Amino acid sequence: MGNQITLPSNKANLTTAPSLTTRPTKPIPPTCTSHATEPLATTTTPQRPTHHKSSPNSPVQHQPPRRASQQRVEAPLASILVPEGHTIHRLAKDHTAQLARQRLAVSSPQGRMADGAAILDGMVLAAVEPYGKHLFYRFGDRRRERAVTMHIHLGLFGKFRHQASPAAEPVGAVRLRMVGERWTVDLSGPTDCRIIEPDEEASIRARLGPDPLHLDADPDLAWMRIARRRSSIGEALMDQKVMAGVGNVYRAESLFVQGIHPLTPCSAIDRATFDSLWQTLVDQLRQGVTDKRIITVSRAEIAAHFGKARSRIAGKEAVYVYKRNHCLRCHSEIHRWDLAGRWAYACPTCQPLRP
Repeated sequence: MGNQITLPSNKANLTTAPSLTTRPTKPIPPTCTSHATEPLATTTTPQRPTHHKSSPNSPVQHQPPRRASQQRVEAPLASILVPEGHTIHRLAKDHTAQLARQRLAVSSPQGRMADGAAILDGMVLAAVEPYGKHLFYRFGDRRRERAVTMHIHLGLFGKFRHQASPAAEPVGAVRLRMVGERWTVDLSGPTDCRIIEPDEEASIRARLGPDPLHLDADPDLAWMRIARRRSSIGEALMDQKVMAGVGNVYRAESLFVQGIHPLTPCSAIDRATFDSLWQTLVDQLRQGVTDKRIITVSRAEIAAHFGKARSRIAGKEAVYVYKRNHCLRCHSEIHRWDLAGRWAYACPTCQPLRP
């Protein structure tokens, strides 16, 4: 397997690539089952990139520091299950179709949402609104009931399970169960699940940048926040205050499509480049909602590389650089490094880091 390397600190220099001395342990990807069509996955604790130590007697042979452009990735492509913006918007569509305009039986088998569930039990679910990685469930028949909003943020560990009603007994630590006429939805492991007041919702939304999946999203606001930053564009795209809903997969894939290295300083991104990047994210996220999965490779390249229909490609064939060993387009070795606590991916040929 070769020699090991040590990852750079999270504060990567923006003009020079991180130095490398040991190979990082492959992080365990968090899992999240978000759609009724997906199998329930086992949740595992994700590992952040860590520094590895070795003693003089260690069999690990140290190499001189190398640029990030020389880093190799040998970990196999893993399933993409982290919930990004497309997943949240798809959940909103699914839950609206399955549960909206019905009086729901709401409970908290685990007990942690017992008080909130008691309030929602028997109320009409009017709508489900997504924003970034947040879900807002609107309860209440306006003619007879006061409006109540429930906020859900899945985080890394949250997942939904969908079953036909009547459903089997809850399995595991189910925080919330919503039972409709035809569907039952169970929620477990969310970062947040609670009833919120209007001012709390306003505070949540105020912390977020524009959501590219919203038709009224304001790209000017995202551009303004990027233009003011001193960090790299790779760090900026993961900041939900800049854009809401963009995660690690879409960061890697959108920057690849635009030929931008993740360590490119925000100050080097002009407005025309930003506009192209914004539109790429809009297109990729919308396609993700439609496909119920992340597929960023173009139809033409899928046909050329794999000779099969888009609907039949495997996960490793659906992306250009994310968790790949080699670039799908030019076959160069993909470089991977820790950028602000998350893995960053780039092709040195298609995304050169310019001085």
